[in-house]
Amino acid sequence: MISQSVFRASLLNPSAPIPEGLTDGHDRPAGRRYGVYRNNVTVSLREALVAGFPSIVSLIGRENFDHVARAYLRQSPPVSPLMMHYGADFPAFLATVEQLAPLPYLSDVARIDVAMRQSYHAADSFGIDPASLQALDEDTLLNTRFGFAPSMILLRSARPIGSIWHYTLRGGEKPTGNPEDVLILRAEFDPEPFILGPGAGDVVEALQGGMPFGPAIETGGPGFDLGALLGLLLSHSAITNLNN
Repeated sequence: MISQSVFRASLLNPSAPIPEGLTDGHDRPAGRRYGVYRNNVTVSLREALVAGFPSIVSLIGRENFDHVARAYLRQSPPVSPLMMHYGADFPAFLATVEQLAPLPYLSDVARIDVAMRQSYHAADSFGIDPASLQALDEDTLLNTRFGFAPSMILLRSARPIGSIWHYTLRGGEKPTGNPEDVLILRAEFDPEPFILGPGAGDVVEALQGGMPFGPAIETGGPGFDLGALLGLLLSHSAITNLNN
């Protein structure tokens, strides 16, 4: 009887020899059946990555993506039967692929694809009534800490990852070379990535870290549009509670 480790190692490497001693329930040789099963597993995992990373498929092409995906799945087989989580470390893997070095933004763009899935599967929540925020006096508001929806995810990058993602999948404006912060929000069922304006990423990060509203908005610096950020958060039910 072969060990599970040998069975598993060969399963994800089509170039590896079929383990010796495999038999079916009737003690007949099962090497051929193993080969078919191995191919099906590889194809299924590759297709899961294709579905999970549409932006990367579009950026490098399906054939190139398949090569990268095969290398990844050999190195990082699933550790959970919940395939919605598979590929969480794929962005980090992309950064190690030598052939992709001329495209240094790929890893951060892939983080958007991961965050979109995480946001989609996050727990449901309810946003506050905007009137409850407006009802606070200035001193109370400045000392208020915000709670946020589990589906809200902030991504920060030195590259224009939001513009690249939109341009690749939705035909938005052609990306520039400017750094971008992206906020994933899910008002109802489908998450959406939003490119934040100047300073907004700093403010969101401070608020998520538990900083009171007053000190947090000071981190935005010149050019920060408080009204735009609050409007975005409130309209997408991202603020779930106020802690005075």
